[in-house]
Amino acid sequence: MNSDWQAYLQSQHALIEDGRVAHFGNAAAELISTRTATATVLTDLSHFDLIQFAGEDAQSFLQGQVTCDVSRIGSSSAGSSLASYGGYCNPKGRLLASFMLWHYDDGYLMQLPGELRAGIQKRLSMYVLRAKVRLGDAGNTMVRMGLAGDDARALIQRVCGEVPPLSLGVNHGEKGSVISLPGDRFELIVPPEQAPAVWQDLRSEAEPVGAPCWDWLNIRLGIPVILPETQEQFVPQMVNLDTIGGVSFQKGCYPGQEIVARTQYLGKIKRRMYLANINSNEGGEQISVAAGDELFSADMEGQSSGMVANASPSPGGGFDVLAVIQISSVEGGRIHWKSTDGPALDIMRLPYAIDPG
Repeated sequence: MNSDWQAYLQSQHALIEDGRVAHFGNAAAELISTRTATATVLTDLSHFDLIQFAGEDAQSFLQGQVTCDVSRIGSSSAGSSLASYGGYCNPKGRLLASFMLWHYDDGYLMQLPGELRAGIQKRLSMYVLRAKVRLGDAGNTMVRMGLAGDDARALIQRVCGEVPPLSLGVNHGEKGSVISLPGDRFELIVPPEQAPAVWQDLRSEAEPVGAPCWDWLNIRLGIPVILPETQEQFVPQMVNLDTIGGVSFQKGCYPGQEIVARTQYLGKIKRRMYLANINSNEGGEQISVAAGDELFSADMEGQSSGMVANASPSPGGGFDVLAVIQISSVEGGRIHWKSTDGPALDIMRLPYAIDPG
């Protein structure tokens, strides 16, 4: 997190822990506001980091490394472009990272969790070889803010000007870039020196909330975020990355591409990602549910039938999760957290349909 920006957020009563805003004074109330669509909420997104790819070979380099079709993102020269979700896999097709990618200047910006940025950047740098592309850490040079709610579009338009009409559209203007996200959400990317003024303009009509509120929105919208606890656990289809446009089956090779394609065309996807709530109450106290927690069901005879990919406290109680689970186990009975005797998952409907494989 940019040090000047961190100091500013602290002056606005933000509690910052491990490089992310925990809350602005009342975490529970902020979650309830986030659930209320008529409320507009504003959050800092510095817990996500940025890798910048610059140079004339940036597109071809990325096209040979990631699951999404980089050629579809387009150029920002006209003032607007597209963003894309995507993944970066090991040679076995298991995800090392999920990200959002968009065009910026003469290259691209890749946004991913801060805990993964250094390792992924180092790994990608190993494959540059003779390509004319430069990788850099851009996290401290740009401030990211998230805005959500029914009135978020009108507020963004008033403060920043034109708003992308399409989901994952990107507009580049004088005050920075605006990305339109699923679920009446927007991300702003602004220079650090302009960030306090933009924040003040937005908070005149929006309530500041902590990073867990944005985590919860991602979960409810079925947007997976690979974390250190879940690296190399899932092929892209398991976390529905194909469903949200993060996998191209027409482009050329990238690490793990053969496995990903074989899973799609020749195999059967045995696990998919589901939205669920876990009431982890024990003795009147909610026990934290976390990414990497294993799930069990009677049909698997003591073997794990799934894993929590993402978890966040729910404004309705317990924890809402994105969980990768054996499809047959979901269809055949109840799924339990940590053991066959643990709390049962309440499976909920995702905002998109998933292919059962």
